Order: sequence, then structure tokens, then C-alpha cells
Amino acid sequence: MNAEKRTAIFSRLRAANPEPRTELEYSSPFQLLIAVILSAQATDKSVNVATRGLFAAAPTAHAMAALGEQGVRQYIRTIGLFNAKAKNVAATCEALVTQYGGEVPAEREFLEALPGVGRKTANVVLNTAFGQETMAVDTHIFRVANRARIATGKNVRQVEDRLMRLVPKPFRLHAHHWLILHGRYVCKARKPLCAACAISDLCEYEHKTDVSG
Repeated sequence: MNAEKRTAIFSRLRAANPEPRTELEYSSPFQLLIAVILSAQATDKSVNVATRGLFAAAPTAHAMAALGEQGVRQYIRTIGLFNAKAKNVAATCEALVTQYGGEVPAEREFLEALPGVGRKTANVVLNTAFGQETMAVDTHIFRVANRARIATGKNVRQVEDRLMRLVPKPFRLHAHHWLILHGRYVCKARKPLCAACAISDLCEYEHKTDVSG
């Protein structure tokens, strides 16, 4: 795919959704961090249901650290892998309190040192909370980038690096949000809705289908 086509794709995605937002509910960088940790192998909807109660009870790192692993677990039992996630959340909150005064660091190396925080989680927080240009490649973005041939790669890191290199600068800040929403609602895994797709004529997928097909 050439640069002109990529520019056209992201121009259309931006026109349809100028200020894309994560579907996770949060009111601070700390709450975003916790929500993203909990979202691994879980839907944003299920995470939001759990965090409404959790954040009401413990809206800050200090409060959640005081809640402890067992206290966190009570609020997130409906989410997959809740035992491991409760342990990581409690440990992360303790680290935030003792090392950063309860604030979330805006540097990748410090974020990735927190329990339960990998590169993708760090990318989401850096982008969404701190306005940094990152690509948080999940299964949706990996699929869309490869299927449309916007940026191909055999693994998520390859796709991330190529998106950072190939997405035109004016679109880079919001690109991962546009791609994840496109993958979630239009370019679906089993049955892409090509007939309803705003970039179908620019996409280089070889097996386009219509809504019924």
C-alpha cells in the first residue's frame, strides 16, 4: 500500500470520527491504567461494569492500595482472570503510592515496570492519558492492519513498528483508536462488513464480502 492510499484511509476515518475515544470508562490517568490492566482478555463493557463499583470505592491509587488484593477481587469477580488481575492491581497501586506519590508515570520504562503492565497497556496509557503518539496493537488492530495491508507484520510488535513508521504524522495520535474501533465494529474477524465500510475501495483485502455474504 502506498502513502497516498494510507493518507486517504485515515482522512476518511478522521472525518467520520474526529476525536476518537477509548470505550473504557475512567476519570483520571490512574483509573485508565487500572481499567486497561483489567481489560486483558475481557471486553470493555465487562470492565466498565466492574470498575464503576471499584472506582466508586477506591478512586485513587492510595485508596485502592488500602483496599488491598482481597478488596479489589470482590469488585472484579465478573472479569476473566480476576485472581491474577487483583494481585497485579494491588501490587501496582502499592508501587504507585511508594514510588510515585500515587501518580501514574508518563514514561514507558516506569509504566512497564509496574505489575501487570506490558507494552500494549503502556501504549494505551501513554496515548490516551498523556497524548503521546503510540500504537497499542491488539487483535483488532493486528487484523485490520494486515487485512487491509495498511501495515503488515507477523506479530504485534512488527505491526506496531510499521504503523509508527507508515501512518502519516497528522493521523498518528488517534490512529490506534480509529483502527481498533474499525476492527471492532466493521472489519470483524469472521465476517467483515465490507459493504458498510467507508474505506472498502482503498482496502487491499483480497476476499471482500458484502453484509449478507
